[in-house]
Parts: sequence; structure tokens; C-alpha cells
Amino acid sequence: MSKKYYPAAVKQPIKQLQMIDITKQFPGVLANDHVNLEVRAGEILALLGENGAGKSTLMKQLYGLYQPDSGRILINGKECHFSSPTDVIHAGIGMIHQHFMLVSNLTVRENVALGLKSSRQPFLDLNIVEKKMMEICDTYNLKLNPRAYIWQLSVGEQQRVEIVKTLYRGADLLILDEPTAVLTPQEVDEFFQILRKMAQEKHLIIFISHKLHEVLAISDRVTILRDGRSVGQRENKNLTKAELAQMMVGRPVVLQYERAAPSVGDVKLKIEDVWVRNDWGEDQVKGVSLEIRSGEILGLAGVSGNGQRELAEALAGLRKCSKGRIIIDSIEMTKASPYERILAGQSYIPEERNKEGIIREFDIMENFILEDHDKIPYSKHWILNFSNIAAATQKAVDDFSVKTPTLSTKVKNLSGGNVQKLILARELNRNPKILIAAQPTRGVDIGATEYIHRRLLKQRSEGTATLLISEDLDEIRALSDRIAVIFEGRIIGIVDGPTATAEKLGLMMAGVQEEEQK
Repeated sequence: MSKKYYPAAVKQPIKQLQMIDITKQFPGVLANDHVNLEVRAGEILALLGENGAGKSTLMKQLYGLYQPDSGRILINGKECHFSSPTDVIHAGIGMIHQHFMLVSNLTVRENVALGLKSSRQPFLDLNIVEKKMMEICDTYNLKLNPRAYIWQLSVGEQQRVEIVKTLYRGADLLILDEPTAVLTPQEVDEFFQILRKMAQEKHLIIFISHKLHEVLAISDRVTILRDGRSVGQRENKNLTKAELAQMMVGRPVVLQYERAAPSVGDVKLKIEDVWVRNDWGEDQVKGVSLEIRSGEILGLAGVSGNGQRELAEALAGLRKCSKGRIIIDSIEMTKASPYERILAGQSYIPEERNKEGIIREFDIMENFILEDHDKIPYSKHWILNFSNIAAATQKAVDDFSVKTPTLSTKVKNLSGGNVQKLILARELNRNPKILIAAQPTRGVDIGATEYIHRRLLKQRSEGTATLLISEDLDEIRALSDRIAVIFEGRIIGIVDGPTATAEKLGLMMAGVQEEEQK
């Protein structure tokens, strides 16, 4: 056994990282099976794989959160044994996790300072931390309120905090898990320029992303994991998105969808001059007006934190409107409860699936009937019919390809993609007139994404009026008949979906009106 690795003793920068034959097993799951990975100073390595392929487990072992069952981690050719993330940080490794490592009841600047020694001990130096972190925010164009509490932030804003935390610590090796989800295309270009500059300055970067075009644009080499194993390590030369997708999934994947022109009908959802406040009482949605007709998908594009979350929650009845009207199928529902909106024919796929979409301690069947447990055929006179519940749940699990050992499995044991497919199955099971889909494929692998996209298009063909809220422009452009762009709580403009370019949408997402682009 090699000696424990003491980061405090390291004086030289990291020039090479090697993970050799890494194996990690959990009860009933072989998460990593003799995985090999290498990244060198001055290069950007992309790590690809579906949810459950073992990417996060591999990175958590590098970051000291898990210990490998077997295999070796070498830095500059010397074997290392990290016992905690503190060791890893001192060694010069920083990681932005897919599932955020933030304390929700602390402020942004307190989270950035967490674990670091104060320069004014025994006193705190939060003002100094704030000044330095705002310099980073200005450099990377990451908008954050340093004194806001984490629980008040959207998912995208929380990811920005993780980015700032890592940059604040000045890591040699930077592990980025979906780092561009909160950026416009123009900001992604700027961010990539910074990553390339970091690589030129001999930083090591591991870039994890589901966006294949970004992987092709930024990486020098690509490592692909499937079912816990390394299935490909390729130089990024003449690679295509189709090749990468097939290596990830093990079969050809459709990346572009053929769809007929929409057959639109009556207006099913009407939003009139809606204003919504955020968690600290400020206007976050400012006079939004939209109409969505049956048989169409209206995409709402925008950088995270521009009012999408508050608008979605207001439409679902989870947040009050301070002004304006919400009309569902010609009936005003502005003050209606979530249950009343469900009865009116609206379904909702929430952005925060683990907090708002499911109850983690409930099993598959219990989660499937959450909103309909009091209705026939699931119950009669408040007595549950378990055979009908099991039959309906099994059909949904089969139809939506939800991978689960049994219907009694607790939802907390499912992968993110399977949780999302279960929510989709439940929400579409009632054949909704209106569907509010907020970030329906965030954190979902490419195979599950393809399936979810096909189901949304199927609902479109069956006459559902869908509001698709997404920060993924590829998704918005692939599915939307019309695209509305939101900036600082207001609709900047509405453009035709099939003809909208990423450049045009990116400018609108940055606040540039359509007429200003001409």
C-alpha cells in the first residue's frame, strides 16, 4: 500500500493525472469496471456517457468523496490516496458537481468562503471574499447576487455559484460537470475561450457534457463510458455527433426529428400581462403575455434566472401572480390551486424533479398516482384499488421504458433519467390539454432525451398545447413551432422555430431586440 497522499506537501503544479483500472461497486451495482482515464497539462479531455454510465462515480473517487475498491490514481506519476475533498482541493483539483454541494441556508458569498481560512482570523472576511468573487463574476460574465441565499436561487444560478467556488480556489486541474447550462451561445463561446487560455497556461481540464456539439468544439480528446466501462478513447479529429452518440448508447441515435407542420387549434393557455415576484419580493416576471394553441409547442428560451422558474411555478399554481391573468381553456385560473389546474386539464413537469416532481421515499406506484389517487380506477370511496394501481403503473413503466427492478422500488433509487420518464408518464397519462414542461431533459442522458423528445412531439400531434421551458437551444430549436425569448423577466420577442438560428436566439437571450440585430 502506498503512503497516504498529503496535498500540503505538494510544491509542483499538476502535469499529469492518470486513473488506472478504477473499480467501484455498490450493493447490486458495478458502477466502475476497470476504468482508465488520463489527462495531461495543456489539454481538455471530454468525458461522455449516459446517466448511470459511471461518470459521476469516477469523478467522486478522484475528488475524495468515494474510495476505489481497486485501481490507482496517479498525479505526476505518483500514486495518491485522497481521504477527503479537502486533500483534493489542496492538491490543486477543483470540481463543479452535477448535484450541487451547496448549503441552502447560507448566502452565495458564505458558500464561496466555506472551508477556507479567513485572512482576518478570528474574524470573517466576507467583504474581501465578495470583492474577489465579483471580480470572477465580471470576468466570466456570471451574474450573481453575493448576498442572496442559495435556497432563493434557480438551479442555473446555483450552478454559477459552483463555478465561482472552483475558480476562486485557483485549481490546476478543473473538473466541469455540465458547466454551460446557464450560458447563452455567445457566453459559451467566451467561456470556451477562457478554457482554451487555461489549457494554454498548462491547466488540466476534464469537461463533462451531454451537449455533443460542445464536446466537439472544446475537447482535445474524448473518453466514453458505457455501463461502467471505458468503451472508447478518441482524439477529437473528424469525429461526428452521430459517432459519439452511438458510442455512448450502443445503438444509432436520432439527433434530428422529422415533423409535419403543426395543426393548430384554439388557444388553450393564455397569459395576460403576468407579473410574478421572486422569493425575496422582487418582480422577476414583468408583464409576460403569451398564447399557446392546441397542437403546437411554444418554446421559452433564456438564460437561467430571467424569470422562467417563477413563471412556470405561477402557471402550475405554486406561486402567486402579483398582477395579470392566467386563462386555461377560456376559464380564468389565476388564483386556482394546482389541483384545480389539474382538473382543468393541465399537466406540469417541474424543473426541480426531486423536490417538486416526486416524493423520494415513496415507491414507483405511489408516485405514479400522486395526483389521481382519489379517482377511479385507482380508488372508490377513498378505498385504494391496488390491483388497478399496479396494472396502470406497470403499463406506464413499460410504455415509457422506465428501468426499475420492481414497482415497489423507492424512487430515490432510480437514475435521474428514469425519474424524469416516470414523471412524464404520470403527467401524460391523463391526456392533458396543456403541458408545462420546465427543463424536461436537464441532467438526462442522450437516450432518455431522445425518448422524451419523441413523447413531446407525440403529444403535439394529439393536440396538446405545450409550453417548453428550456435553456438548451438545441432542444428548443428541435421541438418548438414558435420560440419566445425571455430576458430580465420580459419577452424580448417571438420568432419562428424552424428558421431561428442559434446566433439570433443568443443575441435575444442577451437582451438584444430582434430589430436591433438588423
